[in-house]
Amino acid sequence: MPDVKHFDPDTALETVVRLFWRQGVASTGIQDIVAATGLNRSSLYATFGGKQELYLAALRRYLEQRSQPMFRRLAEDERGLSAVAEFFDGLIEARCSGEYARWGCMVSNAHAGADQGDRDVRAVLDQHHQELRDAMYAALVTAEAEGELAAGADPAAAADLLTLLAYGVNLRSRAGADARALRRTVTAALASLGHPAAA
Repeated sequence: MPDVKHFDPDTALETVVRLFWRQGVASTGIQDIVAATGLNRSSLYATFGGKQELYLAALRRYLEQRSQPMFRRLAEDERGLSAVAEFFDGLIEARCSGEYARWGCMVSNAHAGADQGDRDVRAVLDQHHQELRDAMYAALVTAEAEGELAAGADPAAAADLLTLLAYGVNLRSRAGADARALRRTVTAALASLGHPAAA
C-alpha cells in the first residue's frame, strides 16, 4: 500500500524557506525544522531528504517565487532608469520594514555564508546573480535608447555595478543599516549614470 502524506509538502517547504532565510543554514538544525513545521524527522527525510537537500529545495523556491518575479518586472519595464530606481526603492522597503525586515535576501545571505561551497547551492547562487544582472542590463539598455544615460556610460559595466549594489543593500539592511542611508547610496549610484531625477 503506498505511503499517504498527511501534510502539505508545499506549505512545509515555505515554512522551511522562512526558517533558513531568517536564521541561515549553519544556525538551523533539523530539530529547528521539526519544531517549525510540526513534522517528524522521518516525514521530512522521506519527502525532502536530509538537511542539505531541504536547504537546496528552499533556496530554489526562494529564487523562483521571490527573486525571479522581481527580475522579470525590471527586465520587462520600459521606463529605463526610473524602473531601476523603483526596483531599489522596493528592495529597500522590503529589507528595512514589514514582515521580513532585517532578514536580508536568502541568496545574498548564502553568498556570505559557508554554505555556498556546495556545487548545487553554488549553481543556484550563480543563476540568481546572472538573472539579476541580466534584468539590470535590460533596463539600462532601455535607458540608453531613451537617452537617459550619461555620455560614455556602458550598460554592461553599469549592470555589474548595480547588481553588486543590490547585494550590498541586502547585506547592509540585514546588519541594521538605515533605509535613508541606503537610499542615499542608490541615488548617488544612479546619478552617476545620468539618472534624470538626480539632475
